[in-house]
Amino acid sequence: MRASRLVALLLLLQTRGPMTAAQLAAELEVSQRTIFRDVDALSASGIPIYAERGPHGGVRLVDGYRTRLTGMTPDEADALFLSGLPGPAAELGLGTVMTAARLKVLAALPPELRARASRLVERFHLDAAGWFRASEAVPQLPLLSEAVWESRRVRLRYHRGDRTAERVVEPLGVVLKGGIWYVVARVAGEDAQLRTYRVSRVADAELLDERFDRPDGFDLAAHWAEMTASYERGAPRLEVRALVRGDRLGQLYDVIGDSSTVSIGDPNDGGSPDGWLPVTMTLDWPEEAPGRLLAMGADLEVLEPVDLRQRMTSAAAAVAALYG
Repeated sequence: MRASRLVALLLLLQTRGPMTAAQLAAELEVSQRTIFRDVDALSASGIPIYAERGPHGGVRLVDGYRTRLTGMTPDEADALFLSGLPGPAAELGLGTVMTAARLKVLAALPPELRARASRLVERFHLDAAGWFRASEAVPQLPLLSEAVWESRRVRLRYHRGDRTAERVVEPLGVVLKGGIWYVVARVAGEDAQLRTYRVSRVADAELLDERFDRPDGFDLAAHWAEMTASYERGAPRLEVRALVRGDRLGQLYDVIGDSSTVSIGDPNDGGSPDGWLPVTMTLDWPEEAPGRLLAMGADLEVLEPVDLRQRMTSAAAAVAALYG
């Protein structure tokens, strides 16, 4: 996200000349403080950019400097134009920034790469959300993202299911996982404990003037990978033996989802009826198993564990009684 904004800032100055911090902030839909931080970052990376104070001041590039994109390879151009997900960018408040940045980069590309990038946009589209899942409302996401950039504390109210908790947190990063936004934050006043909050459950948030220091060496991607691996190791699992009609195996994969595993046995082993396949499944949702597996109707029979078979029998009997 920041890389796209830095490119957009640079190309704005290159095409329009000197601009005030207020003009840049309005164009890129960020705060003036963020503009000055981005100018410092570009300057530190070797870009001849500087800011002049005063009524006639502004942010400018050294005369004659132009961004050189001619070293970009075809694969790099493909990656750049496949990386822009308009939905998430809009939820972050950067939809117009992403579009403007891609258009400006496209204009600056050499002709052969420009044609390739245009074809890519015409022929490939990334949709991160799953089927039949409405997007979650995340009205607090832009504020939380700003808090991450500015290293500012946030007072938030968070729905925990049974109650709503209020606390002051120090947001360290924002993550989009399976179409769902999360914020990783420390709880202010505690012993540097990191917690993960689902952004759609943040009922209200207030950006505070208090700043905080980020933990030395904090790596958001590494923390997220470790946290998800730990969660998946500790999540309850259920191993199920069942019989499924061979021509309904594809439907079974749709029902249990990508996170579950299926092992298909030899249909000649164990006396399976003709046309049926023995399967062993490892499910990540034990409590939901009866209802979800009943979606297979009479095309799947659970053999073990016995208590799951009994729960499915009870659930099926209740449905039959309701409609009987």
